[in-house]
Amino acid sequence: METTIRRAGTADLDTLAPLFDRYRAFYTGQDAPEQSREFIADRLAKADSVVLLAADAESALGFVQLYPMFSSVSAARVWVLNDLFVEAHARRRGVARALLEAAEAFARDDGALRLELETDPDNRAAQTLYRATGWTPFDGTRRFRRALRPA
Repeated sequence: METTIRRAGTADLDTLAPLFDRYRAFYTGQDAPEQSREFIADRLAKADSVVLLAADAESALGFVQLYPMFSSVSAARVWVLNDLFVEAHARRRGVARALLEAAEAFARDDGALRLELETDPDNRAAQTLYRATGWTPFDGTRRFRRALRPA
């Protein structure tokens, strides 16, 4: 079946929220449907992220979520590809690749300088996909963080 990708809006909440919860459960090992729904609803309502939704004629297949950032040194926008999820039954069908291409097209059309993402060191499948689609690792900096509250 043909996969279509489009920008999600608030009308897509009922479709997107369960996908987002399964994405979060993949990393946390816990279902939290109400928290997931509230979080993604807030992102859509405030338009402080861009969610691209992949679907075929039968169901939603996955999504990618981008957050805006800026490079002061380059005086340009950068998009952070923070979330990429494809339903288990839709994997190995090119959906993740199509979502990455759609994210790139969106960022390019927006005039962004670049896309950035981060993945776990042991997520070899994701790293293979990213390299195969033209992403390159960069190690010119060390990332630091300061926790402000428990996650």
